[in-house]
Amino acid sequence: MSSTIISDISVEEKLKSLFRLQLIDTKIDKIRIIRGELPLEVQDLEDELAGIQTRITKLQDEVTELDNSINDKKNAIKDSLALIKKYEEQQSNVRNNREYESLNKEIEYQSLDIQLSEKRIKEFKAQIEIKSTEVASNAKLHEDRGLDLTAKKAELDDIVSETEKEESQLMSMSEEAAANIEERLLIAYKKIRLNAINGLSVVSINRDSCGGCFNKIPPQRQMDIRLRKKVIVCEYCGRILVDQELAEENKID
Repeated sequence: MSSTIISDISVEEKLKSLFRLQLIDTKIDKIRIIRGELPLEVQDLEDELAGIQTRITKLQDEVTELDNSINDKKNAIKDSLALIKKYEEQQSNVRNNREYESLNKEIEYQSLDIQLSEKRIKEFKAQIEIKSTEVASNAKLHEDRGLDLTAKKAELDDIVSETEKEESQLMSMSEEAAANIEERLLIAYKKIRLNAINGLSVVSINRDSCGGCFNKIPPQRQMDIRLRKKVIVCEYCGRILVDQELAEENKID
């Protein structure tokens, strides 16, 4: 509908369209409230699982590096043992004490190197045990969080499957209703709705009070609202006000 035609609609019709839009949007809000925090909970669990998997991979890489270091030290021990054997054989053919002592120092050096390698192997194995325990702990946590995620996704899927058709229909109705409201009013409606805790932008008078903030509405102002000659907002909360009769006449199923 063009803006010219919309602007020609009476204030009463504008108020009816605004109230109808509010009722539709409130229904959409209720569906999303039912869905609640589940989408965020699902996302948080997915992020947590990704973080746990990253830790597991990092720990496994560290264990692999430690295993490689152990193999390097074992090879170093083999090399040192081979050198000791070689030096001991050479000691049988030395020509003087100086050569013998020189070979003896080499043997001692290789023996110390073996001791140091064995010490490092023990340290690496201790680190592997700690990291392996951490891997197992994180793997169990990953499994538990995975089960939580599966349950949350199933719960979310159930709710979505139950409500997506209704939500889709309501969204179409909301767009259709919004198309019959002039841009200035629609912008005001959306701004009020955005700032309202309960999402209510258009409310009816209930027991002489604003249906949004529950402050008393003066009798003369109530009379003006019932006349439907202009759009009137609550002086306390800024919500658009309609009379109870209009609200009753324009309820939707």
